[in-house]
Amino acid sequence: MLIHQDRLFPAEPRARKIAKTLYEHVRRLPIISPHGHTQAAWFARNDPFLDPAKLFVQPDHYIFRMLYSQGVSLDDLEIGQPELKDARRVWRIFASHYYLFRGTPTRMWLDFAFQELFGLGERLSERTADRYFDTISERLRTPEFRPRALYERFNLEVLATTDSPLDSLADHKAIRESNWKARILPTFRPDPVVDPEFARFADNIAKLDEKTGEDTSTWAGYLNALRKTRVRFHELGCTATDHGHPTARTANLSTAEAADLFYRVLAGNADAQQQELFRAQMLTEMARMSLEDGLVMQIHPGSSRNHNRKLYERYGRDVGADIPMPTNYVDALRPLLDQFGNERELTIILFTLDESTYSRELAPLAGHYPCLRLGPPWWFHDSPEGMMRFRERVTETAGFYNTVGFNDDARAFLSIPARHDVARRMDCAFLAKLVAERRLEEEEALEVAQDLAYGLVKQAYKL
Repeated sequence: MLIHQDRLFPAEPRARKIAKTLYEHVRRLPIISPHGHTQAAWFARNDPFLDPAKLFVQPDHYIFRMLYSQGVSLDDLEIGQPELKDARRVWRIFASHYYLFRGTPTRMWLDFAFQELFGLGERLSERTADRYFDTISERLRTPEFRPRALYERFNLEVLATTDSPLDSLADHKAIRESNWKARILPTFRPDPVVDPEFARFADNIAKLDEKTGEDTSTWAGYLNALRKTRVRFHELGCTATDHGHPTARTANLSTAEAADLFYRVLAGNADAQQQELFRAQMLTEMARMSLEDGLVMQIHPGSSRNHNRKLYERYGRDVGADIPMPTNYVDALRPLLDQFGNERELTIILFTLDESTYSRELAPLAGHYPCLRLGPPWWFHDSPEGMMRFRERVTETAGFYNTVGFNDDARAFLSIPARHDVARRMDCAFLAKLVAERRLEEEEALEVAQDLAYGLVKQAYKL
């Protein structure tokens, strides 16, 4: 077998036994995936996935960033190509470098999919590459491996995508108009129209004008256009927004100051500090809108995105060159919290790539302000070690119930069950330690395990 049934459980026998008992109570719970980057088109069209390389390698930046770090060309992996010219060759390159993923969560996710979905029991390598490719390709041609069938096989209850405000959401509409009853929901990601550094920012604002009928050359019209767009998303089931700002900075400018800044930004005359101030103001504006329309707000700061300039210029955004940065939350969030921090009807979920803030800033903030909750370990930290560090550093101050369970943030659809399985195992391992140390009763641990796997995420994201 590629994966052991007791993986990730404590080595100490008594704690391991408790963890296994807890896990048996949560392993089959439905999966709630409230934040991710899968494509609604997969489910609207329900076409077969084309081949293993297109399915596993091309969409997954965890994979190709590791390969690139060891000298593999992104051209050889055909990254950014809509159709692969030689999928088998791409797969062979991946397979011959599979050893690079030893000890990483990526290896665990992939082995889970290879074993549990495709029945493969021998490790992927240069020698087994073609057998893997042929086996997976054959399965992908069967009805059981169509996107909708996999959604049901994975026991998914909700799957949220991440969508631009300029997206027509036609695929989401097609899903809702079909007879399929699955819940595939859009998430409002306004970066293209709130971040002055986003490519073609002014053009995007003009497109927002066209889509909403609001005059986005004015501050009031721009805000109204965003409100209208949020309504359009909400009508298709959206319950959350998502904000990928470089920092957590917020601002509380007067209407006149905000309008003047908007005109400067729109004209392309804003310097770097003014662009950052505009993003900061827009987080506060988005919080105001969330208080009005009830959408949950997610803030994902702390990534220096597209750090490798040459790759960005050659391949565009999101090709594995994003690097975590130190992030301040206490001072940065104060203007927003001064306005809305005590609002019980507002939910703001904070994520971080700066683990040093867990116990110093994030847990104390979420442990006090009614509007704040903590998102799970994210991106570079959604590993077994990262999940354990999160629980150890956050629980003592924020408890379990100021967190929101787990979300997978996946681009690779077939990794979703594996990621949730890892999270459930690690939460059970953490709870088993508390029970073994007589800090928690086993009956309480059973309740918490179910809340972490299922209940908290439904509550936090209003699902």
